[in-house]
Amino acid sequence: MLYGALEAGGTKMVCAVGNEKGEILDRTVIETETPEITMPKLIEWFGKHEIQAIGIASFGPLDLQKGSKTYGYITSTPKLEWQNYDITGTLKNALGVPAGLDTDVNGALLGEMTWGSAKGLTDAVYITIGTGIGGGVLSNGKLVHGMLHPELGHMYIPKHPYDDFTGVCPYHGSCFEGLASGPAIRSRWGAPGQELADNEKVWDLEAYYIAEAITAIMMVISPQRFILGGGVMKQEQLFPLIRHYVQQMTAGYLQTKELIEIDDYIVPSRLKDNQGVLGALKLAIDAARVNG
Repeated sequence: MLYGALEAGGTKMVCAVGNEKGEILDRTVIETETPEITMPKLIEWFGKHEIQAIGIASFGPLDLQKGSKTYGYITSTPKLEWQNYDITGTLKNALGVPAGLDTDVNGALLGEMTWGSAKGLTDAVYITIGTGIGGGVLSNGKLVHGMLHPELGHMYIPKHPYDDFTGVCPYHGSCFEGLASGPAIRSRWGAPGQELADNEKVWDLEAYYIAEAITAIMMVISPQRFILGGGVMKQEQLFPLIRHYVQQMTAGYLQTKELIEIDDYIVPSRLKDNQGVLGALKLAIDAARVNG
């Protein structure tokens, strides 16, 4: 059987068709414009395939409360054209198949749980650091939703003593995203990260902020693994720096195997940037089973 997978991002929509083994059999990328332009293209592409269900891992915020009148809607997104848009119902009705939905970062974590670095774990955190910062949380074998869904990118973290940067988040200024996202790097240093690869100061400060966030999350959630993805994390020199700062910030208080073997605790994805679309595929497989 075939399943549709949509990784709905703020700049592009990754569309794929795959099977229960996690094999992607066809895929395309469609630019994220307005719903009036983008949605017919998505429906046309998925409509060419005989899919049993569709999974949607979308940018948000999203209404994930199934009893809500606006379940499946993109809600207060900064992308104004998509505010209060029923992305789930539109695809479900147009394609005539069940639909599964979660955030893009929870979707990425679901992909990691099923086929990647979180497979076999009951508690894990996935953080993507790129144009924005977001996080998915697995707790006791279940993805965390609660009131809405985790917004790890907007947690407050202490500023470095020598950093006078005010942050780029339009809501909170110097939250995690405001201090450490790709746009924050560009604004603080005057160039995008890929042009600053050899500047040690850039990545030392970036690692410091990522480590602060990881340490705070660790103390609250105590996951078995952190998985880091997104465009900023393609700077692989960040990983040893982050691990160093996490050990420094925990200051020996936590005596665990994970922190002793920290190279296996704070890790990149194994899925080669496919974690989001594979998570959407798993959402579709689960939706088909529930409605089968």
